[in-house]
Amino acid sequence: MRGDVTTHHTFCRICESLCGLEVETRDGAITAVRPDPAHVATGGFACVKGLKQHRLYASPDRLMHPLRRTDAGDYARASWDEANASIGAKVAQLRRDHGPNSVAMYVGTAAGFGVLHPVFAQGFMTAVGSKSMYASATQDCANKFAVADLIYGFCFTQPFPDLEHTECLIVVGANPAVSKWSFLQVPNPVKRLRELERRGTKVVFVDPRRTESAKAAGEHLFIRPNTDPFFYLAFLREILARDRAGQGVIDHARLRRYTKNFDALWAVVEPWTPERTATVTKIPADALRGLVDAYLGADGAALYSSTGVNMGTHGSIGFWLQEVINAVSGNLDRRGGTLVGEGVIDFPAFGSQRGLLKRRDRSRVGDFPSVNDTFPGGVLADEILTEGEDQVRALFVTGGNPLLTMANAGRLREAFGELELLVCLDIFQGETASLAHWVLPCTSPMQRPDLPFIFPLMLGLQSKPYLQATRPVLPPAGEQRDEATIYLDLCRAAGLNLFDSAVAQRLLEFGKRRHSRRLPPGAQPSVPQEFMLDALLRITGQGRFRDLLAEPHGRRRGEHRPASFLGERVVTEDGLMDLAPPSLVAEAAKLEAHFERERRDAHRLKLITKRAITTHNSWTHNLDDFVRARTNHLHVHPEDAARLGLDEGAYADVQTDTGAVRVPVAFNADLMPGTVALPHGWGHQHARGLSVAAKTAGVNVNLLAADGPERLERVSGMANLTGFVVDVKPAAGPFEPTSWSGIAAEG
Repeated sequence: MRGDVTTHHTFCRICESLCGLEVETRDGAITAVRPDPAHVATGGFACVKGLKQHRLYASPDRLMHPLRRTDAGDYARASWDEANASIGAKVAQLRRDHGPNSVAMYVGTAAGFGVLHPVFAQGFMTAVGSKSMYASATQDCANKFAVADLIYGFCFTQPFPDLEHTECLIVVGANPAVSKWSFLQVPNPVKRLRELERRGTKVVFVDPRRTESAKAAGEHLFIRPNTDPFFYLAFLREILARDRAGQGVIDHARLRRYTKNFDALWAVVEPWTPERTATVTKIPADALRGLVDAYLGADGAALYSSTGVNMGTHGSIGFWLQEVINAVSGNLDRRGGTLVGEGVIDFPAFGSQRGLLKRRDRSRVGDFPSVNDTFPGGVLADEILTEGEDQVRALFVTGGNPLLTMANAGRLREAFGELELLVCLDIFQGETASLAHWVLPCTSPMQRPDLPFIFPLMLGLQSKPYLQATRPVLPPAGEQRDEATIYLDLCRAAGLNLFDSAVAQRLLEFGKRRHSRRLPPGAQPSVPQEFMLDALLRITGQGRFRDLLAEPHGRRRGEHRPASFLGERVVTEDGLMDLAPPSLVAEAAKLEAHFERERRDAHRLKLITKRAITTHNSWTHNLDDFVRARTNHLHVHPEDAARLGLDEGAYADVQTDTGAVRVPVAFNADLMPGTVALPHGWGHQHARGLSVAAKTAGVNVNLLAADGPERLERVSGMANLTGFVVDVKPAAGPFEPTSWSGIAAEG
C-alpha cells in the first residue's frame, strides 16, 4: 500500500532567483514540483530547471557512497572512515612537508547557493592555514567584486537597478530571460521586463545578439563583442562633455558630498568620442547620443551589465565605468536608479571591520591580488605545474566542475593529473571528479535545511526583500552527507580544528554526536544544521528558525530605501565613493592597445558564449529532457556562413591559439554579423558518472579560451571567456567522434 502524499513548501537553490516551490513526496520520493502561487516574492513562477530538478537528483547516477581511485585507474566503493583517514593523513603530510599553502580549494557556484556549505569550506581552509583558495567567480563575476572593493570599500557592495520605479534601463551583455538577473533576485524575468515596457520604461539591450530578453521587451542595439569598455567610455564622455558645456547634467554639490576624484575622470574619457569608439563598437555616434539623451532625461535611470561585460578582456574597466556613470548622473542611490540593498545585518560594515574578504596577499604565479580572498582560477594550472615554495599539490573541489567551466580546460586536465591529492565533493561524478583520488557524496538542496544564501540574506540583493526557511524535503540516501559534516570530520582526521578554533571543533563535534543520536537508525551522522541556521537568525535579530518555517511562503522584509547608501554605508576609509581609483585609471590607459587590436581584427570572427534555459553552467545535462539536441551548435549568421562556405548542420572547425573544437553549424540571424556563438556547459564525454550527459556529442567551448598569467585581466584576474577572436572553417574531412571529440575533451 502506497503512503500518503505530503506537500512541502521550500525554495529552489539552483540559481539566485530562489523561486518558491511546492514539492509533493510519497514513499520517500518526490512525485511533483510546482511553483508556489502564494510565495511572497516569486508568486507562482519557477523555471523548467527548478520544476524538473527532482528528476536530476533521483538519477541512478547519484553518488551514494565515497569512491576511491584504484591503482588501475577505476573507482571502488570505500567507507567514510577510510576516506577521512586517507585524506586527513595526506593533508597532514603535505602541510608538514610543503606548508599549508600546498593544499588548495576550488569553490564552485553550487556551493554558494546554500548558507552553511561555503562557511564550512572556508572553515576547513582556515584550519589548514592555507590561502590557496580559488573560486568560480573568476570565470564570470570577479570583476564586479574587485571594482566594488576599490570604489565602495567592500567587494559585496553591488548596486542593482530599481526595477520597480526606473524610467530608463540600459542592459549591456545580460540576458535575464534565460540567465535571470545576476546579483539580483528577480523571479519571472520576462514578465518583469514586459511590466517595465507597459508602464513606459525605456528598455534597451546592448548585445552582439538579439537575445530572448530583447525579443520579450524593449529595444536592441548591436555592439561588437568585447568592445564594451569603449561604449562606456563614450557614454561617460558624452555626459561629462555636456556638463562642461554648461548643460547642468551633473549635481556637483552631491558629488563633492559623497564621492572623490571626479576631476580625474575627464582625462580618462577625453580621447573616446562617440565617433571614435563607433569604429570598433559599431554603435553609430548618433545612436549612442540618443541613449545618453534617454538616460539623462529619465526621472531615474540605470545601466546594468552581466557576464557579457564581465568575461571580456577588460571587464573591470567596463563595470567601473558603468558604476561611475550611474553615480555622476545622480542615479546611484536614487529611486528609479540603482540601489544598494540591506541584509539582515550591515554585512559590508561587519566584514570591513573584521577583515572578512579583505586579504591583501598576491598570487605566487602572476602576482595577482586576491579578490574575495581567492586567487584567479586562470593561474591554477600554473600553480600546480610550477615548482617551488607553496606549489599546489592537493586540491579540494567543492560544488564545482572546473574542467568544464575554466579556461584552457585541456591544460587544466594535465595539471590535475600531477596532483598528489584531488578530492571532489559533489552529487555526481562529473568530469573533474572522474580524475579525483577521492569522490565524496553530498546531499542535494532538497535534502538539507536552509535559508536564502549570502547575497539575499546578508546583502538584500532582492527586488522584493524577504526571508524564508526550509527543512529537508527528503532525507539523505545511502551514505550521502552534508558538506558541513564532511569538513568537520576532515578537520578531525587531519588533526586540525575547524576555523582554527579548538573550541569550535569541540562544540561542533559535541553537537554532531548529540544530533546524530536523534536520527533514524542507519542515518548518516550530521552536524545540527537547523540549530546553526536558527542561531544565525537569532544573532541577526530575525527570530527563530521554526517561526520562519511557520510562514511557509516567505516573510516580507522592508522595502529598499533610496538615499540610504551614499554617506551612510560606503565603507571606504573616508566614507566616500572613489570615482577614479589609481589602479583602474592605470588600466584604462592601456585601452589604446586594445583599441588598435580591435581595429586590426575588425574583419575577423568573434566568439561569444550562449546559454539555454535548460542549462545551469555545466551540471544539468544529465537529464534527457535538457539535452534533446544531444550537442551544442556553433551559431553563425547566414551572411558569415555564406562567406565561409559553411552549411547548416554540417561541421565546422573552430580554432584559437589555445585549442580547437569541431561542432555542427546552426544559422542564426539574431547574431551581429562577424559574431559566432557557442553554448557553454557541454563536453561531458569523459565523465564517468553522467550516463546521459556522457553520451552527448557537445564540445567544451572553454577549450578555446586562454589561461595563464599573461592572458588574465590584471585587476580581477579573470580570464577572457567571451568575445575573443576565432578562426572558423568547414571541417577538414569526415566527422570522427572518437578522435576529434577525444581531442576536444582532452585538450
